[in-house]
Amino acid sequence: MKNIGYRILNFPLTRIVIGFVFVVGLFNLSQAFLSKVLYQTPLGREFFYLCIGIVPAALAVLSYLFLYRFYEKRKVTELSVNRIGRDLALGVLLGAVLQSLTIGVIYLKGGFVVESVNSFLFVIPGLTMAFSTAVLEELLLRGIVFRIMEEKLGSYLALALSALLFGLMHLANPHSSFVASLGIAIQAGLLLGIAYIYTRKLWFPIAIHFAWNFTQAGIFGANVSGGSLSKSLLNTKITGAEWFTGGAFGPEGSVQATLFCLCASLVLFVLCRKYNKMIKPFWIRNQQRLIKA
Repeated sequence: MKNIGYRILNFPLTRIVIGFVFVVGLFNLSQAFLSKVLYQTPLGREFFYLCIGIVPAALAVLSYLFLYRFYEKRKVTELSVNRIGRDLALGVLLGAVLQSLTIGVIYLKGGFVVESVNSFLFVIPGLTMAFSTAVLEELLLRGIVFRIMEEKLGSYLALALSALLFGLMHLANPHSSFVASLGIAIQAGLLLGIAYIYTRKLWFPIAIHFAWNFTQAGIFGANVSGGSLSKSLLNTKITGAEWFTGGAFGPEGSVQATLFCLCASLVLFVLCRKYNKMIKPFWIRNQQRLIKA
């Protein structure tokens, strides 16, 4: 009986569900609590949203560390701070460049116009949204779903399935479509999954995800996955065909966003193959062990 209970508790799907419930639950509870407490203070609107975005995201990281250190009885190496500065810097640079290239295509076709420049404080909503979204989604999708699937299915199948799941999650967003969700699956699902494989840590994909969203919404004032923010550094107007602007879904729904991110994914994929970072499915690993034995 104990053996059956142990197997159920350590079954991959069980570990994924428990991880989701624990991390998301603590994130939502802390955000609700902070909102209630800080609402009674004279804290400015911008800093109010900054606090209820960043603090719950930090607690989500700590909850992940605590859960999987206890649950899986291991060192949580995917959140190791070794070379964290390098991973964050490279991720922010890559995410910002990819988004800037995407906007650049719209600009070159005459579809991106800057109407005014706002106070630097106007970046706070975009920064808060980008930070909390990047941290929470990467903990869930790469830290929990992809990592646990990869243990059994190997890197290739785990990449395909987690990318598909990420795309489907965005299908319910405002102004979304099958094409837009497919683009998200390629842009974020593949790129962020391969970024995790390349470093075997979450900081690199978190930084890419953050910089992509922050540059898009907080700087360029564009919609993100169908949603919009009331404030950004630049007040802009984006017009033109949906294939290169993304329409109401935002620039990440454009063809060039998918192509640029696919190119970055291919570069990282080649590097992962070169340095033998791809994991084989468990049945192939077991077969190889039997042959060696």
